[in-house]
Order: sequence, then structure tokens, then C-alpha cells
Amino acid sequence: MTSQHSSGQRDGLPIRDWYAAAERPKPIRDRYAKLEKLTELGVPAYSYSFDPTDDLTSALGRYEDDSEGIRVRVAGRLESLRDMGKSAFAHLGDRSGRLQVYFRQDDLSELDREIRKLLDLGDWIGVEGELFRTRTGEVTIRVESLELLAKSMRPLPLGKTEVTDDGESVVHSGFADVESRYRQRYADLAVNPEVRAVFMTRARIISALRAKLDREGYLEVETPVLQPLYGGAFARPFTTHHNSLDRKLFLRIADELYLKRLVVGQLDRVYEIAKNFRNEGIDRTHNPEFTMLELYRAYADYRTMMDTAEELVTEAALAVSGELQVSYDGHIVDLARPWARIPFFEAIENFGGFDARSADTDELRRRVQGAGRSDAAGLSRTKLLDVIFSEWVEPELVNPTIVFDYPIEMSPLAKPKRGDPELAERFEVIVAGTELVNAFSELNDPIDQWERFSEQVAQRAAGDEEAQTLDEDYVRALEYGLPPTGGLGLGIDRLVMLLTDRSTIREVILYPIMRDDESD
Repeated sequence: MTSQHSSGQRDGLPIRDWYAAAERPKPIRDRYAKLEKLTELGVPAYSYSFDPTDDLTSALGRYEDDSEGIRVRVAGRLESLRDMGKSAFAHLGDRSGRLQVYFRQDDLSELDREIRKLLDLGDWIGVEGELFRTRTGEVTIRVESLELLAKSMRPLPLGKTEVTDDGESVVHSGFADVESRYRQRYADLAVNPEVRAVFMTRARIISALRAKLDREGYLEVETPVLQPLYGGAFARPFTTHHNSLDRKLFLRIADELYLKRLVVGQLDRVYEIAKNFRNEGIDRTHNPEFTMLELYRAYADYRTMMDTAEELVTEAALAVSGELQVSYDGHIVDLARPWARIPFFEAIENFGGFDARSADTDELRRRVQGAGRSDAAGLSRTKLLDVIFSEWVEPELVNPTIVFDYPIEMSPLAKPKRGDPELAERFEVIVAGTELVNAFSELNDPIDQWERFSEQVAQRAAGDEEAQTLDEDYVRALEYGLPPTGGLGLGIDRLVMLLTDRSTIREVILYPIMRDDESD
């Protein structure tokens, strides 16, 4: 069907007529017929407000055995409806849960009886009445007044409702296509209580992290999303153009360099829960837009950050379930402290079977080629080590493991290791084969930092699009003096995946980036 858009029209019809046209699917046409009847009755289909006394779960909690006279006023979406002619049972749903309501013809006004006949699953309604317990034992509202709050004109993708052995009604989603769930997250949330639970858990995780840092004297700050230079990570940026200033800007790939500038400015403990953007591929653990917690603490080093990483993750886990053993991707992951700690090159030797530190670049390349990487010929030593670690070590680490003392060339923002300047005071936390935390003793020598940036610039010139840029203003900030500082980045999305047992990042981001929907 071709579409013509003009003033208030589509396909040559006024919008209202187009919506009710015969070409629309019958379930939608039936709902528009009900809408017309509501209009004839003078009933507004889209209310301005409603004032409930309780959410559905708290209303349910107010009932005690054999209680009488407990009146509630609640609102929710109509999730089930069993019509018996002169009476009907239904379930309302909201963020908190579900509650049964009972419509009896004799309890309702004539207008409310007509409204009840015109209800569909998915409608938002408000009801008021007294709580009672049915003969089957379910606490229910005996409805005495009814208000339509929003008419649902499109049937939700509801599946079958299964009644379990203990009497619980479980609604199975009607979504057959997983990608449709992500594209229509509003419908996904409406029909899948377990999806709503994931995002409510995500909010609790972030609240727990924020509360811990606030208690420890960290200051929550906000740094620029639009930046004249990007840095703080190995990644390609998204670019944009500011018309008024006539200059190119970048969406941040990390907030690290801006946060450390604040420590220079004597804000000695800072953190930000930030959206970052990286122009990279999409896979199970990567989305171009993602959320990171970054924190910086003056007078600390990476050993302090190891303890901080353990504390943050365990506190978040306890806030979710009260337990430190979690099920994730077919594994039981034990988050109890202390976590295992192993040096980077020792981990490669344990799981890869060779001494990567003493191996030259040609040997590393041969090993990577032997593992099936066709691009090995064009990779630098740094990239080869990263591939070896990612492919051979990370998949073997299920329980949280702190891998520390990375090669200095892989860590352009970290201090050299005391006593061994070929290594950096850097660690990553690997859980169930995935990087969760990255942390450093932060490099605070401006001359060393300039040299590291210069090496990165040379790598960019040689074709490495993810190498970092030279940020002269950041070096100038270091010249004013950055005290000894420990820094840490924690992937919020991956932490939520771990604590909710979700195997793909798209399950824990409300609106993940998707390919074009060719069906549109």
C-alpha cells in the first residue's frame, strides 16, 4: 500500500478514516468500532489523569484474612478478561505486579456497564472498589466504578496464559521474532514481566553502585558528550558537525581524560555513569552506545582499584539477590571475595602454552595465523597480544579473575610497573569469558604521556584507526600536576547481563542499535 502524506491525510483519506478503513486487520477494525461507540456514549477514550491510592501490589498487600471495608483505587493495563455475561473477572497489570478485579452488573452504573462491554485486552483502566477473597482464594477488587484511561487500538502480542500447579497465571509472549522485541520494546515490556524485571534490576544495580560511591566521598560529575578531541580508549568515534561554530565534534568514546582533569583541579574522588559511543561492530557483548561507570581516586593505585572493583561488583550482586553465587550463561559464577589474581603473561602461558613475553612478533603472528585469523599479517605486536589473550585466555576464566601487569604498549594511559617498566600497572577483571572492569595506576608524568601519545599518533599514521589522538590540552593539565591516582572503568551493561543471566547485551539495553527493518 503506497502512502501519501498531506495535511492530516494518508492514502487520500483523513487520518481517522484511514485508521478505520477496511484494509486494516479485523482486530484493529473491531477496536475502532468500539472507539466509535465510546464516542457516541460521550466517553473520552484518552483520559487526562487518574489518582490511584496504591499500585497493584501494595493494594494486594492491604488485604488481610477476612478483612472487610478495605477500599482501593488502582489503575493498570487489562491483561486478561473472562466475560460471563452479567459479570466478568479480569487482571490488571502494572510495574509492581498483577491484581484481579471483578465486575458485577449490579455494582456498576449503567454507563460503566456499557464501558465494560467495550473493553479490550491492552486497555488502560482505573477502578475503585472493595477488596475481597474469591472462593478460589484470590484477593480481588469488587469494582464499583470504572474509568477508561487509554484505549488500546492495536492488540498486544500476547500468547497463551498458563496456570501453574500453584495457581499462578503465567502469560507467554506472542513475540515470535526476537528482533521485533527489541524494535518494539514498548510491546515487549507490556507482555513480558521478566523483561520489565530485568530493567528494574538494572536500576537497582546502578542505585547500589551510586550509593556506595557517594558513601565513600566520591563526587558524581558530568563531562562532555560532544568533544573536540576524543580519547581514553582504543576505538573509532562517531563524528558530527556543529553548524554555529563550523567545527567537527566527536561523540565521546570514554570520559577518562575529562575526569582526570577534574582530579588535577582538586576534586580528588570523582565518578560518572556515562553513555559512551564507539563506531564499532555489534555482537553479544558490544553495542555502539553503552553505559560505563568510571571513577578516579587521588593517592590510590591499581592495587586499591582491585579492592574497589571487588567491592562494587559484590555490593551490586547483594543488592539484586542477596547472594554472591549467580547463574550466568550456563555457569555458576562465584563472586565471593577475594578474587583470583594472575599476571597477564602468566595467564597466556597457563592457557596458551607458551611464553608470549619472550616471543618475537613473527612467532606471535604465526600462532595467531595458526588459530585461523586471516588478518594476522597486518596486526601489530600489541594487536597480536590482544588477540591471543582474547581468544585463548578469556574464554577459560569463569569466576571473576583479576589479570594484571599488561604490556606497557597496550596501556598508553597507565603508569609503568614499579621495577619492570616494560609492563604497566593495569588490570582487567574477566568474568565468564568477558571483560567487566579495566583499571590503572594512572600515568601522571606529562613528558611520558606526550611520548605515549606520539607513539599512538605514529600507529594511526601507519593505519591503526583505533589508536589514540594527541590531546595537547590533557598534557597541559598534567603539567599542572595530577597526584598519584587510581582509575577504574566498569561496564554497566555487562554487569547487568551477569546479574540477570542475559546472554546478549541487547537484552539489557532498552533501545539497542538495530539494522534497518526491511519489513517497515
